Amino acid sequence: MKNLVSILVLVFAFTFTFTTQAQKRRGEKGPKLTVEQQTTLAVKKMTLALDLSEKQQKQIKPIIMANMAERKAAMEKRKTARENKKRPTSDEMFEMKSKMLDKQIKMKNTMKNILNKEQFEKFEKMQKGRKRMAMKKMKGKKGAKGKKGSKGKNNK
Repeated sequence: MKNLVSILVLVFAFTFTFTTQAQKRRGEKGPKLTVEQQTTLAVKKMTLALDLSEKQQKQIKPIIMANMAERKAAMEKRKTARENKKRPTSDEMFEMKSKMLDKQIKMKNTMKNILNKEQFEKFEKMQKGRKRMAMKKMKGKKGAKGKKGSKGKNNK
């Protein structure tokens, strides 16, 4: 009887410790970088990938910084709406998606003017790869929550 009680106590202690550690890890997503730091890193990555000149880097940096700042503001807005349990209406969703597509078109045209043909082709490939990774990530999140996603047999 004493052995059974001691085993149960150990199991509960282990389970409690394990779940609290998992919750702590889930909340820690790493250090938060400023918009300037994110921009600098993004420009450096693009310089490595596309072999940008100094002039091109100087032209691209303010564009990326503006995009990062807008993205951060939108994330904060979505976060507060989620905390208030407020969902956007269909008109608001249409407006957001339309603005997002307009920004993508503007970014593409701007990059086409800054980059040469070879660099722009590489840039397009990078964008497609990012989009593909984002879609995989979103599918994984949906599957983890038990919704339709990448866990099904028919999805490849």
